Amino acid sequence: MITGANVKRNHPSAPAGPCFLEDTVTFTSRKTALSGLALIGASALVLAGCAAAPEEETPGAAPTDEAPDFYPCMVSDAGGFDDKSFNQAGFMGLEDAANDLGVEFNAVESADENAYGPNVSSLVDEGCDLIVTVGFLLAEATTEASTANPDINFAIIDEFVEGENVKPIQFNTVEAAFLAGYAAASYSKTGFVGTFGGIQIPPVTIFMDGFVQGVEYHNEVKGTNVQALGWDFDGQTGAFTGGFAPGTEALTTAQGLIDQNVDVLMPVGGPIYQSAAEAIRDSDREIALIGVDSDVYETDPSVADLLLTSVLKNIAVGVYDVTTGAAEGNFDNTPFVGTLENGGLGLAPFHDFESKVSAELAAELEEVTAGIVAGDIEVTSPASPGQ
Repeated sequence: MITGANVKRNHPSAPAGPCFLEDTVTFTSRKTALSGLALIGASALVLAGCAAAPEEETPGAAPTDEAPDFYPCMVSDAGGFDDKSFNQAGFMGLEDAANDLGVEFNAVESADENAYGPNVSSLVDEGCDLIVTVGFLLAEATTEASTANPDINFAIIDEFVEGENVKPIQFNTVEAAFLAGYAAASYSKTGFVGTFGGIQIPPVTIFMDGFVQGVEYHNEVKGTNVQALGWDFDGQTGAFTGGFAPGTEALTTAQGLIDQNVDVLMPVGGPIYQSAAEAIRDSDREIALIGVDSDVYETDPSVADLLLTSVLKNIAVGVYDVTTGAAEGNFDNTPFVGTLENGGLGLAPFHDFESKVSAELAAELEEVTAGIVAGDIEVTSPASPGQ
């Protein structure tokens, strides 16, 4: 097993050290905090290839006399557990649950898509009681493993997989992204804002759907004419890099939108925001960045000064609830769906941009949130859970 002490990557819970495997890294650690999941307003509404089975074990948390006989596990997608986004948030939820339960856990990082199936299989062979797979791209591996192993419980983030032993952890992210689009339109001075994605899959396009609709709603109620570039909601077409890694494609895509005079940019796809930040810093204009999944201001201080806000998917909360519930014998296949109403979604604070946004914006966002929750403001996406 590659333990937390042997992790080469700069994971927040794992000290640096030699890494012995190229295709998978197994993390075990004792504790983290969910402090990065900051929400606007604490009042009524929230704006808020592979490795063989390891031979040696290092406990993720010190078992207690009362600890259940329960071994939770997780497989990341290719973004890795240090993506400062949804993989990392999932890891935090699993780690926190294991720590509170007093049990060991195992989290295996996938180097690429070829590792998904083998990594899940290795955890089946290891005897995990619950296997959480992180992301839409692990749906096939999750389906195959859960069907072949009906006595093991599975959970998958950002996708629906059928099965008595599979619990989907999903988010109607279009709601929170709508708030981000509204905020972007309110902040914009040029009248152009932009978004782009990593891969055109539902967990990505649902952000873009909400963002564009939020901009349009601001135009409707405030009489503005802000244009959202990078995504056509009606045609479901737009700008994508083809992957979830920062690099030339992400930098070029971000620069293309900046060249069209956008002054707010929302990249959707794990760490591709890092390339967007690079393009912003190379620009001679002030351009605001919007993070996704976690409060990127907290998870990546290197771009904190650029962040208008972040769209929050409280993945850590969903993973924690599913893991502790399974340990207590309360697992079922009813999907967990995060919404604005139940606190599964939110909008991060404006942080350093607090003095730069309009004084009325926070109150307006509370009103918009209330309208979405009540059903008075229609927010739709073909990628919404259940669609």
